Amino acid sequence: MSVAAKVVITDYVWESLDVERKILDGLACLTPLQTKTPEEFVVQAADCDALLNTYAGPISSEVIAKMPKCKIIARYGIGVDTIDLEAATAAGIIVTNNPSYCIEEVAEDALALLLACARKIVVFDRLVRNGRWELPPGKPIFRMSGSTLGLVGFGNIARLVATRAAAFGMRVLYFDPFIKQGQFDVPGTKVEFDELLREADYVSLHPPLTANTRKMMDDAAFSKMKKTAFLINCARGPVVDSEALIRALDAKSIAGCALDTTDPEPLPNPHPLRGRDNVIINPHAAWYSEQAMAGLRAGAPNEVRRVLSGEWPVNVVNPTVRGKTRAGL
Repeated sequence: MSVAAKVVITDYVWESLDVERKILDGLACLTPLQTKTPEEFVVQAADCDALLNTYAGPISSEVIAKMPKCKIIARYGIGVDTIDLEAATAAGIIVTNNPSYCIEEVAEDALALLLACARKIVVFDRLVRNGRWELPPGKPIFRMSGSTLGLVGFGNIARLVATRAAAFGMRVLYFDPFIKQGQFDVPGTKVEFDELLREADYVSLHPPLTANTRKMMDDAAFSKMKKTAFLINCARGPVVDSEALIRALDAKSIAGCALDTTDPEPLPNPHPLRGRDNVIINPHAAWYSEQAMAGLRAGAPNEVRRVLSGEWPVNVVNPTVRGKTRAGL
């Protein structure tokens, strides 16, 4: 009789593990944890066959070295910036993510934040809540039709934003060194980063977090933006240099920003970004809907099931590991 594989869940943000248990029934035993750092989960994970991961990390080369049996690290979400992919590949560990579970939601949220900035929705709501019924504090407001949206990154989410923005009559520019003009049948003109910053009335960030994109929105970038432009970030907090953003807001070199993700996260209270009339901050909620939650919960456990069953998973982020995996795949 074969021994069931051990699957460690480093952390999760839902009420039960019924989905995971159903998917892995008869194949694995779950060890659910609620941790934030490797030190908290590495002892339990030392003999794991698979690791399911939400936020806990970073999963560094040192952590990977302490999991000699691990065949797969499956992230519930999209980003894998907290996992040392090179070390995982060298160790024969497959790393997967869940790239499509919330693309509609994040695109909708980016556009919602853009609309809130454009129409000063939050500004007016705050005024009314404080007993004031006035238009002037919201001035100036500019018509969205005919304005320019600049998308930094032109992946799945950004392309959905482009289509939605075009429906509002917006001109769409994008910067993405990995995508060619006309590669996708969606609105958008490819430009260089500096031109996008100079031209855009709204700069919406959608790149993955890498060494090249970390703090790409720095003092130099903000200095190129229009004084009437807004920054929108539904990507990763560290894409923006928070101190540079504060300086830009203080100097009124941009009109404001709307942030679903921040650096650090959660944003401390007090913090210089809090309490500003021209700043909207959400608690990293853009990904969420009931449908997205269902997709989030099923994605990673299904990848683990495939690997433990001898199948190649669907969303592998380190494909060069193929042929030299601990799983024999």
